[in-house]
Amino acid sequence: MKFMMLVKHGENQGPPPKELMDAIAILSEEAVREGTMLGNGGLASTTQSTRVRVSKGQLTVTDGPFTEAKEVIGGYAQFELKSKEEAIKGAVRFMELHKKHWPGWEGETEIRQILGPEDFAQSVKERSETRKAG
Repeated sequence: MKFMMLVKHGENQGPPPKELMDAIAILSEEAVREGTMLGNGGLASTTQSTRVRVSKGQLTVTDGPFTEAKEVIGGYAQFELKSKEEAIKGAVRFMELHKKHWPGWEGETEIRQILGPEDFAQSVKERSETRKAG
């Protein structure tokens, strides 16, 4: 099963401490050696970002910063794991590093399963079978 971990926090929390980045590097190296991490990275602030949105049939392009953003996605990691429980354990371990090395930091890691074409094909098949049965 593939999972995306999205790290969210307030926009202006400043750069992370070196100790945290060193601890994350060790954790990441371990996950790469185990073959569970497929990719990861930090994201630039919204001041360097652009949004492309469709709303009410209109397409707009807006450069950051985005004043309505209370939380931003500051980083991500993609994993191949055996279960959601394994993903949760990894996210807890990652957040414990933040608690230890960046006192006062507040944020969260959202865990989202990545669905592939096979998941959508199964969903279409299940809907079709439900219609036939009904």
